[in-house]
Amino acid sequence: MAIDKAMRDQVQALIAKDDLTGEDPEVRRVAVNALGHRAGTVVVMDPITGRVYSVVNQAWALNRGFKPCSTIKLVTGVAGLSENAIPLVDTANDGYRTDLTSALAHSDNPFFQQVGSRIGFDKMVNYAKQFGLGEKTGANVPFEFPGKLPELTPGFSERRMFSHADGFQVTPLQLGTMVSAMANGGRLLVPQIPRSAKEQSKMNAKVRRVLDISNDVWQRMIPGMVGAVNYGSGRKAYDPTQTVAGKTGTCIGDNGWVGLFASYAPLANPRLAVIVIAEGSDARRHFPAAVAGEIYRQLNHRFGTAINLQVASTLDDEEKEVADAEAAAENTETGEGEETTATTGAATGLPADTAPTPNKAAKPAVTEPKNTVKRVLMPLNNKTPEAQKTQPATNTKTPAAPTNTTAPSEQRPRRIQP
Repeated sequence: MAIDKAMRDQVQALIAKDDLTGEDPEVRRVAVNALGHRAGTVVVMDPITGRVYSVVNQAWALNRGFKPCSTIKLVTGVAGLSENAIPLVDTANDGYRTDLTSALAHSDNPFFQQVGSRIGFDKMVNYAKQFGLGEKTGANVPFEFPGKLPELTPGFSERRMFSHADGFQVTPLQLGTMVSAMANGGRLLVPQIPRSAKEQSKMNAKVRRVLDISNDVWQRMIPGMVGAVNYGSGRKAYDPTQTVAGKTGTCIGDNGWVGLFASYAPLANPRLAVIVIAEGSDARRHFPAAVAGEIYRQLNHRFGTAINLQVASTLDDEEKEVADAEAAAENTETGEGEETTATTGAATGLPADTAPTPNKAAKPAVTEPKNTVKRVLMPLNNKTPEAQKTQPATNTKTPAAPTNTTAPSEQRPRRIQP
């Protein structure tokens, strides 16, 4: 407790030193209040233009790196789909059976380790580079940390790189540009903080590069990211009035426990990308997802879209219990990894020690979305099989460069028909 208190006090001192020039006052206020007196950092930006609305605890967000934990599964998933390491059609055998949607929603470590074994070290690192990991974002801020990519050294656990992000270090701003690229169809943007009203009025999106990823890959990642928020490990970020897509991460980093949540919303017309990273006890129980959820809900009147797309299939109670038990077993075995969602404080999405007292009115229960999406299935054997040789495939990749000029109803993502 003493260590946590010292870290929280240090963060408050760092937040007090933040440069507020160019920050959006309302977004800043909401983000600061949502983080509270906790050891963390928050980045809120526009995933279409790259404008940064607020950075809370700029020293952590810009000048140091964090182990991305299970948020690296977004890279593994994109790489696996692009390299045909995840089957395009439903498959099953007598072994362990899961699918991409559930694996993302519940952060299934064995699934992504199996996918990674088919991708290989070099291709995984190349896809991470495409997303801008291991290099500066180019933002107009001083002393930006470039992050770190894995290196094959003696004793390095390659399989954990695909699930737990061993060897990676990222900044919250890098994660912001990464999920922004997923939200806007593959444009890796330069984050920009307007330093004056004139800069803000003349600000245009700066595209660093267009990722060589097909639009079908982006679409197939959506159900799992939405499922993480609707019924999976990121339930504390759920907003009943709009669709939030995100990915949680919880593991042991260089300074102890680190928790992350990388997300964007609304799905039909992305307006915000929110990244939250916390350390110490504040990294547990998916507190970062709760912070992001509070930000989305508080800013809904300004950035929200009055539509909630039911794009993620749900699990029945039995499936949920099995998935949570498997996640808990994985954590016990490795000493780190994705945690199951805490039930205490679930009504508000806040951790147990900040849940409302019993005399306060509880929020009404939210009905989960219906099953409207066909899952992408793949078998996972009890023993990790050797990497399978795949036939060369013609994979004409057509990076998408979406616009933000159509109505939200015209921007709904293409669904996979059952």
